[in-house]
Formats: sequence, C-alpha cells, structure tokens
Amino acid sequence: MPMERSVSSRVLALLAVAGLLGSTQARAADPIRIGVIAEAQSVVGASIPQAVQLAADEINAKGGIDGRQIQIVSYDDKSSASDAVRAFQRAVSEDKVNLVIASYISEVVLALMPWAARLKTPMITPGAASNEISLAIHKDYARNKYTFHGYLTSAALAQSICDSTKDMLIYLMKVKTAAIMSEDAAWTRPLDVGYEKCLPEIGVKVVDHIRFSPDTADFTPIYNKIEAAKPDLIVTGISHVGVQPTVQWQNQQVPLAMTGMNSQATSSTFWANTNGATQGVIFQSIAVPGAAITDKSLAFSDAFKKRFGSDPSYAGYMAYDQVYYAADAVKRAGSTEADKLVEALEKTDWVGTVGRTQFYGKDDPFTHSIKYGPGFVTGLMAQWQDGKQVAVWPKSLAQGAIVLPAAVKAAAR
Repeated sequence: MPMERSVSSRVLALLAVAGLLGSTQARAADPIRIGVIAEAQSVVGASIPQAVQLAADEINAKGGIDGRQIQIVSYDDKSSASDAVRAFQRAVSEDKVNLVIASYISEVVLALMPWAARLKTPMITPGAASNEISLAIHKDYARNKYTFHGYLTSAALAQSICDSTKDMLIYLMKVKTAAIMSEDAAWTRPLDVGYEKCLPEIGVKVVDHIRFSPDTADFTPIYNKIEAAKPDLIVTGISHVGVQPTVQWQNQQVPLAMTGMNSQATSSTFWANTNGATQGVIFQSIAVPGAAITDKSLAFSDAFKKRFGSDPSYAGYMAYDQVYYAADAVKRAGSTEADKLVEALEKTDWVGTVGRTQFYGKDDPFTHSIKYGPGFVTGLMAQWQDGKQVAVWPKSLAQGAIVLPAAVKAAAR
C-alpha cells in the first residue's frame, strides 16, 4: 500500500505539473486582439482596417509575438462619434480586445478618450490631428494615459505646411499673401491658429480667413470672396469635404494655387472621385506611393496595392506602423495588461513606413503625440499631376517639380 500510494502521488504530481504547463501554454497561445474602429466607407478611413489586417497577417506569418497570433476585430463607426463609442464598449466588454486603433476624425477620438480611460484600454489614433487630444492627456495624465496620439498634431501639420511653403512656393510663385480656407471642425481650429502664427513668420501675410460648414454645397461665393482679397495663395484645412471644393476650384478656374491639408487628396481614389479636378492641388501627406521615406515605405505601399487594388491613404500608413509598434510593445512588456502596455508604448522607438516614431513624454504639452521634426516623422508635400500623386517636398524625397495649374499660369502672365 505505501508503494502504491507513493506511485499514485508521483503520478498525480506529474499530471498536475502537466496540467499547469498545458494551462500556461494555452495562455501563451491566446491571441492578441486588436480592435479597429474606423470610417470604413470613407475615402480616407477605408485604408485603416485594410492596413491593420495586412500588418497583422505579416506578423502572424512570421510566428506572431512570442507564439501568439494577432487577431483583428473591425467595426465601422460610419463617421459617427456615438457609433464609435458603442463599438468601443463592445470591443472591450464583449470582444475582449487588448488594444484599439481608432479613427481619423478628431471628434470621434475625443469622444472615445473617456471610454479608453474608464475601461483602461490603450487606444492609438492613426489620423486624428486635434491638439486637444494630446493636451488632454497632458492635463490629466493619470486618467487619459491610455490614449496615444499616433498622428501629427494640428500644430505640427501647420508647421509642416509653412516649412514647405517657405522652401517651395515663396520662390517659385513670389508668394507674399495667402487666404486660409478651412472646414469648421475640431482639428482645424488649432490648425488655423498654427497657420496664423507661422505664415507671417515666413513672410506671408494672411489677407483673408474663411471657415466654412462641412455641409457647404456651393463654394462659388467663398472663392469669389477669396479672389476679391487678392491673395497669392490659398492654404486649406479640409478633410471631410474634399471633393466639392476641389471640383469647384477647378471648374471655376480659380487663378490661385491651392496648398495645405486636403485629407481626401491623400487617397489614390481622389482623382476618380473628382473626375481629374484635383489636377494641380498641392497637399500635405504622411507618405505617398513611390516616396522612399524609409526602406519599408515602398514595400508596404506595393503590398497594399497588390492586395486591395488601390494605394493607401495617409491613415493607412499610420495604422500599418501602429500594429507593428504595438506588437513590439507587447513583446517588450511581456504582457497585454493595460498599464504595462502603456509603459511599453511610451518607450516606442520604431522606424516604420513614415519615419522614426517616438512619443512625447508626460512633461511635454503634447503628451503621447508622435514627435515631429528632422529624424522623426515630418510628412511631405505632394501634388496631383496627371492622375498621380507626386512628392514635391522635401527635396530628399521629391519625385518631381511643382507644375502650376493652367489658371494660375494664365493669371501670372
């Protein structure tokens, strides 16, 4: 009997150890679940879930993260903050995601931030620009630390446009004055403040400043008012309503070059959407196809086009990189536990398709926003030329020179 009990005890002990190992291995093999909340039907937003899935598939094909596969759960918020909030709640409470990549619309991200805080779930935005996102993190770090502003702030975007205007347009077009034309949205308020500050600093006087409703259907009176102010240039802040102002600018043969932010122009479908009216439009973007920002840029854009039949929008580039550096954060943290993941994300130092990504720390007013400037993410300026997006600034990335629209050339004679 003692011998039998001894053998039985050893067997039970071995079974217990095996059970523990099996349990540990099962936990290790649990997927890393990433929720994607995006404007899947919009020109810009469609690239977000596509790019996220592409990145996840690439990582999974190489064995995942420490043996764990990445699983993507996507939700279409239909450009609605309330729909996005419901999707976020479902993602965390029902679908048990570990992290969320959400939206290119600032109003949506600002609506999601309290829920990221309440549900203690890390969230990264691939496209929303409003300064208020990172300023809110700085103001109440303990509560809002779960949100990461994974795109350039409106202030940084304004500076990028002023830097490019100084380097390109002042010399080419003898620009001395400009009119600002922006849609009325959360992200454009700080953008316009940035324009008002940095344009005069490069010697360009602001002679008119128009903010229009996103519901505007006829831009004729707006362009008439701008022309009456006789600026040398129109500087835009457009995201939700890119097609109509672009088409009317072309159809009315407005004799002023247009530069600035036009988020829809970053999508390869914009040429078809405007029936070619975007010819000559200059726009800021994080990246465009053919521009080798890093050794990863062209490989991504080629793989994206091969799989989805179109080029990625700027938000697609950002979302793709975010999956990679989020996966790297999970690996470094050795966990998907929220606070550990936040700490790891804060230490991000990742060279992706758009440059080197690092986040500003809690002592910077733009806490958890990506760093802007040489050596980090700066973006570029591109122009639509004969159906293609052509990088024109900075010189190190330029694929061609600016071609002035016919109406602008005629006015300059």
